Amino acid sequence: MKVAVFGLGYVGSVTAACLAAAGHDVWGVDVDTAKVGPITEGHSPVVEPGLDELVAEGVTGGRLHATTDPRLALDRADVSLICVGTPSTPAGSTDLTYIKRAVRDIAEAAHVVVPPESGFHSIVIRSTVPPGTVDEVVAKVLADVPPPAGLTFGTAMCPEFLREGSGLADFYDPPFVVVGTQFPAVGKQLAELFAFLTNSSLGQEVQVVDVRTAEALKYACNAFHATKVSFANEMGRIFRNYGVDSREVMRLFVQDTSLNISPYYLKPGFAFGGSCLPKDLRSVLHLARMNDTELPLLAGTLATNERSVSDVVDRVIAGPGREVALLGLSFKVSTDDLRESPNVELAERLIGKGYNLRIYDAIVNPSRLVGANLRHVESKLPHLQRVLTDDPAQALRGADVALVSATDPAAIEALLAAPPARTIDLSGRLGDAVEALHGYEGVGW
Repeated sequence: MKVAVFGLGYVGSVTAACLAAAGHDVWGVDVDTAKVGPITEGHSPVVEPGLDELVAEGVTGGRLHATTDPRLALDRADVSLICVGTPSTPAGSTDLTYIKRAVRDIAEAAHVVVPPESGFHSIVIRSTVPPGTVDEVVAKVLADVPPPAGLTFGTAMCPEFLREGSGLADFYDPPFVVVGTQFPAVGKQLAELFAFLTNSSLGQEVQVVDVRTAEALKYACNAFHATKVSFANEMGRIFRNYGVDSREVMRLFVQDTSLNISPYYLKPGFAFGGSCLPKDLRSVLHLARMNDTELPLLAGTLATNERSVSDVVDRVIAGPGREVALLGLSFKVSTDDLRESPNVELAERLIGKGYNLRIYDAIVNPSRLVGANLRHVESKLPHLQRVLTDDPAQALRGADVALVSATDPAAIEALLAAPPARTIDLSGRLGDAVEALHGYEGVGW
């Protein structure tokens, strides 16, 4: 395929060289001659291990070129990959100036170059951009400069996951190859473009998803990477006060791939609770205060957890009606542990604001609660016996809104049989039938 790569920084240079090495005819485009010149001469414009050799091979083999003129790159080109910078503005937002300029360059050049034989050209964003960029910003530029007769544009987001210093290794061994597009032809083209990755022993497959999902994915990845660095550093700051080598702690920590480094807790939903997480997190923060140590990440974890509860309360208040059904009371399914359950906190706040609340939980039985579990619920919901039922249909009868974390069959069947005007899913695992209900809302989706 003939590929135009706009932007010859770290991402663009690595992408161009690797695609050329795979046999594609690649043309790098940049307004900066300090980046174009080195590639034309056969070496990399950026410092990246192994890239000089790969660029030299591509240029010598006639598969890699660089230019400041987008028309040369776009003549008969099948795909444009936009790898330009997206720096922060002074206010912290993403500056999309270079994205818009590159898209406009492509759209304008399409009117003066020979189109690809297919009559179809894919414009693919590789830069990190906010959700909505392709649908709104890119689409607007293309609406202002529509393609000439006989040529159709398709758009997509194909995020890159390259680290400086290991760019080549990361390109050839990506965690995933994701394409966000509404155009099947674009998905097919990119599957062909990256076939050398998907057909390798690594067995990567191109995953075609919604455009905004692909755009959001890169932010989620980088935010989590930053969070992990900060978490490890906060562990080091607190535990060094106790003669603990946090490197050894984290060496053991990452060996747990069931919970610590795993998908288990990385599921959007409702707040955490129970007998361990809130208590132990408060204990770590207390240790920090006693040692004059600031742990803003962990302190913020408690704050954001509280925000999860208040957000649901706010959403109930914003809607009509005063009758609320709460399906699920314990802090997690398959247990009757109510200690620091966010559902108990939710119930207490709604009752305090004058809502008529009926609660269903398949397991919780007030007569069987003992010890700290009993004391906690008595302090929060002293009249639990009056509002709790073991019949989900009874809890739902006359409800204006249902708040649902229970996933047992009885709760789901009752909800499907008599759905209220609004259903707020606190679980994310209620099933397609529930999500198809009129008035369904996900707590975080």
